Amino acid sequence: MAVRANIVTNVAARTKFIDGVKRLKNEFPGPTTRTIWIPGPDRPISTYDLFVVWHHVAMNTLTPPTQGDRNAAHSGPVFLPWHRFMLLQLELNLQRVLGNDATFGLPYWDWAADGERTPATQRTAPIWSPTCMGGSGSPVATGPFAFNAADATSWRVRITADSNGNLVQTNRGLRRALGAAIPNLPGPNRLPRKAHTAAALAEADYDRPNWNSASGGFRNLVEGWQDNLVVRAPALHNRVHVFVGGDMSPSTSPNDPVFYLNHCNVDRIWEAWMRPPPQGHGRSYVPQPTAAAELRGHRLNDPLSSFISASTTPGQMLDVTAAYTYDSLAV
Repeated sequence: MAVRANIVTNVAARTKFIDGVKRLKNEFPGPTTRTIWIPGPDRPISTYDLFVVWHHVAMNTLTPPTQGDRNAAHSGPVFLPWHRFMLLQLELNLQRVLGNDATFGLPYWDWAADGERTPATQRTAPIWSPTCMGGSGSPVATGPFAFNAADATSWRVRITADSNGNLVQTNRGLRRALGAAIPNLPGPNRLPRKAHTAAALAEADYDRPNWNSASGGFRNLVEGWQDNLVVRAPALHNRVHVFVGGDMSPSTSPNDPVFYLNHCNVDRIWEAWMRPPPQGHGRSYVPQPTAAAELRGHRLNDPLSSFISASTTPGQMLDVTAAYTYDSLAV
């Protein structure tokens, strides 16, 4: 069984993650830009980039089509189970290219621990070292995902979203702007802190009506749309995207492998929330299958939006301890 470990403190997990995502980036299973309707020359799409496309499509699929807020993966109850399913699929592919290593688990980045640092030192935390994820840049010039124009095998962003939200082809290095000043952001561009995580874990309800970005409950607080006295939106998950910036900003944010470290930590927080009482609140989920049709795609037994499975549901994602565990649920 896979064990998911802290990428900063577990060198073996870090090394395998970096190796695995590079292998997936250079594996081309068959689909091309023409077969999925991306304009430009017909080029093969890597296994890694298929996950980028999957996330973009889900984010741009409103549920239902008349809904102006919820989409098939965000701003509603399905946010956590949808991303858990995506992480599982990536983990299985990484295990495959790492020699069918069933013990490999996706690592997580405990960003709340780094959030306890000063805003200035958050940008130089160990995760951004050349031996881990590398740092800022346009393109990123340090670490395993640095761009080298003379090296065709260096990390390349090949598919991204334009200003109109359409997928387009490109061939450039990865971009990050760690902690860059953002106009109208409440306070400095800094990472969430442990107090923010604790506030989310204290929420007794998984989600509440109107089941969107304005709702109360754990899901919306950990996703990062909700304001309260402790957490100022964008918070938690959303704030991490904002802090990293660059390619972590658009719908094609999985272009940056840090995307998975962020979401793995979000999944870890969800797993901590689902511990049996009194430590947690149990493996509960709403809305139930009998909820209104306008919640289609977010109810317990609705199929998750996927290229892979037409039948996986949020209910099947509530307990996946047979597939993986975390080395620690201390958040």
